[in-house]
Amino acid sequence: MRSHEIDHVVHGDDMQFVEITLDPNETVVAEAGAMMFKDPTIEMETKMGDGSNPSSGFLDSLFSMGKRVITGESLFMTHFTARGSQRATVAFGAPYPGKIVPIDLAAHGGTFLCQKQAFLCAAMGTSVSVAFTKRFGAGLFGGEGFILQKLTGDGMGFVHAGGTVIRRELAASERLQVDTGCIVGFDAGVDYDIERVRGVGSMLFGGEGLFLACLTGPGTIYLQSLPFSRLADRIIASAPRHGGRSSGEGSVLGGLGRLLGGDNG
Repeated sequence: MRSHEIDHVVHGDDMQFVEITLDPNETVVAEAGAMMFKDPTIEMETKMGDGSNPSSGFLDSLFSMGKRVITGESLFMTHFTARGSQRATVAFGAPYPGKIVPIDLAAHGGTFLCQKQAFLCAAMGTSVSVAFTKRFGAGLFGGEGFILQKLTGDGMGFVHAGGTVIRRELAASERLQVDTGCIVGFDAGVDYDIERVRGVGSMLFGGEGLFLACLTGPGTIYLQSLPFSRLADRIIASAPRHGGRSSGEGSVLGGLGRLLGGDNG
C-alpha cells in the first residue's frame, strides 16, 4: 500500500508539536492520546494495530496488536481522516521536552529503526512493527533493549526524542561510539552493536555505564542529548518520597515554606 502524502509543519522549540494538513479522504495514524487539536471535519477512529493494511482480517490485526504490546505501546492506534470537501488540519504534541523529527521513509530506503516508544504519528500506509537487533549482546545490554520499533513505508513518519537532536551521516565503515540511551534511530543499513567500556576504573566510576553502542555506517543516524530515562532517574532521585533530598529552591524556608504554601505532596 502506498502511503498517503501529507503536509506538515513542526511548531515550537523545546515543547514541540506537529501540525498535519490532510486532503479530503487522507488519513494520518497516531499513538493514542497524542492529539492536540483538530478541525471538526476530521473524523477519529480507533483501531487495533497500526492500520497499514485496512483490508487485513481479525487475525492479522491481532498479530499487529501483539507486536505493539512487545514494544510497550498502546494496543490501539487512532486514525484521523479528513471527511470534508476541503483540506483540514490535526496536530499532535510531544509527550516530554525534546524534538519532533520528521522522517521521510522513502529517503531512508523505506525502513527506519528507532527506540521503543519514539513513534508519534505517520501517514496512512506506514507499518509500525518490531525489529530485533542483529546481535544478542546488543539487545541484552543496549539502552534500546532487544526490541526496536521498525517503521516501514514510503511516506512521512514522525518520532520524538529528548533534549536536542542531531542528524549525522556515517560513511561506509565509519564507526561511532554512543551512550546506549542517546540513540534515537538509524537506517536499516547501519550496523548496531555493543562494546564494553575498557578499564575497571572507567566501568566502576565513569558514570557512563558498562557498555557503549557502536554504530557502523553507511547510513543516517539520529542522536538525542537527553534520554527520557536519564531525566526520569534524576527526578526520582530528587523526590523526597523516594529517598531524595529536598533542596528547597526558591525559598529560604525550604520544606517549611512549601508546607505553608500548600505544596506538601
